[in-house]
Amino acid sequence: MAKPPVSASAASAPAELPRSLGLWSAIAVLVGTTIGSGIFRSPAGIADKLPGPLPLMAVWAVGGLFALCGALTLAELAGAMPRTGGYFVYIREAWGRLPAFLYGWAEFTLIRAAALGGISLTFAQYFLRALGIDPSIAPYDAYAHYIAAGALILMATINVVGLRWGSLVQNVTTVAKYGGLVIIVLLAFTLGLPKTGGYFTPAAPPGSFSVSAFGLALVSVLWAFDGWGDLAKVSGEVKDPQKTLPKAIVLGTLAIIAIYILANLAYLSVLSVDEMRKAPLVAADVALRLIGPVGVTLVSLTVLLSTFGSVNGSLLTGPRIFFAMADDGLFFKQVAKVHPTFKTPYVAIIMTGTLGVGFVLLRSFEQLADIFVTASLVFYIMSIGAIFKLRQRPDWKPPVKTPLYPFVPALFCLAVLFLLGNALMDPAQRIPTLGVFGVILLGVPVFYATVGRKRG
Repeated sequence: MAKPPVSASAASAPAELPRSLGLWSAIAVLVGTTIGSGIFRSPAGIADKLPGPLPLMAVWAVGGLFALCGALTLAELAGAMPRTGGYFVYIREAWGRLPAFLYGWAEFTLIRAAALGGISLTFAQYFLRALGIDPSIAPYDAYAHYIAAGALILMATINVVGLRWGSLVQNVTTVAKYGGLVIIVLLAFTLGLPKTGGYFTPAAPPGSFSVSAFGLALVSVLWAFDGWGDLAKVSGEVKDPQKTLPKAIVLGTLAIIAIYILANLAYLSVLSVDEMRKAPLVAADVALRLIGPVGVTLVSLTVLLSTFGSVNGSLLTGPRIFFAMADDGLFFKQVAKVHPTFKTPYVAIIMTGTLGVGFVLLRSFEQLADIFVTASLVFYIMSIGAIFKLRQRPDWKPPVKTPLYPFVPALFCLAVLFLLGNALMDPAQRIPTLGVFGVILLGVPVFYATVGRKRG
């Protein structure tokens, strides 16, 4: 059967979802979804795996390079097919309905709920810390899960009420948290660096680098960078998508890379690597040393806004996958319903929020993060790798093309394969990784027992 054209002119979103996101709102969705807990929570674990300034900065630079490779490829895909669903659309057009269903199945059973749970739990823990309460001790460790669930319910409600409200929250929180990081960087360079001279030497002390440790650290870095592709999921609601989407994806990703690199340089300007290894709240420790308790308050507010905005961004983008699946006949038709007043995919949003609440009440942050990263990596390869298949089609006419093709998408896909292989080689990660693969593959019989059977 001949495939339908996928040129920019033919790639339109369902009429029920109005295009209301402009360039700056689109950038805010990308940046706001990406900057969550990672840049505040991951540096300690990364410094523990790579205890040297040069390896530590290198892994952030490599992670940024991989994210940029993915974003440059995604700019071509999104510009050519600006449809609600993002990755789901690219996988379906390149590889067929079963792989597309498996992506949606993984998002439904693992990825989206784990992402929402992990980010909202971090929000809840910092919320308790801002009140002077230690969330690691009973009964507050349990209360954190209920606060996280409440945050999810609130943000789901906001996103049901309308994309305008969801994007407004995203714009405000994005400016606030990016600005908070900029302030930390400026304070570190102007107050901290002149006093300490920076902790950049020795650059690579003995034992500070190994390929295995670098791979494990890179997983944490990619958790911090994850989100650069989420804008594609709301492509059907972006104004002038052929121009806006490529610009927003590339500019937003570059902005994230810049602030992440600067933030880590700022941390090393104030704290030694050994101190970073023992500082799970590294940004708070840096601010405390620079300006005292006021700095801790500043960081706490920044992290609260950061994680709150990421929860909102995830609820803004994730439900559009299920909406697109239902609209295509690969999920329950009711999920494609659009609210008659608010013009939002309210059934998909409520369903996604409910799954997130279930996960956050039952899992720890570490379990949620591991599930999310492992399941996402599989479909990163399929979605970004779709460019190799789609470029062979005569009707492929994107408004922009990936620079240095095929090296840019190939580098990204090879990096993801390395991370998956590294997880399988690590005894501590092997069983959880295989468990995630098992849940994804369970979608094959589900497909043939339901929507696949209907198609014959």
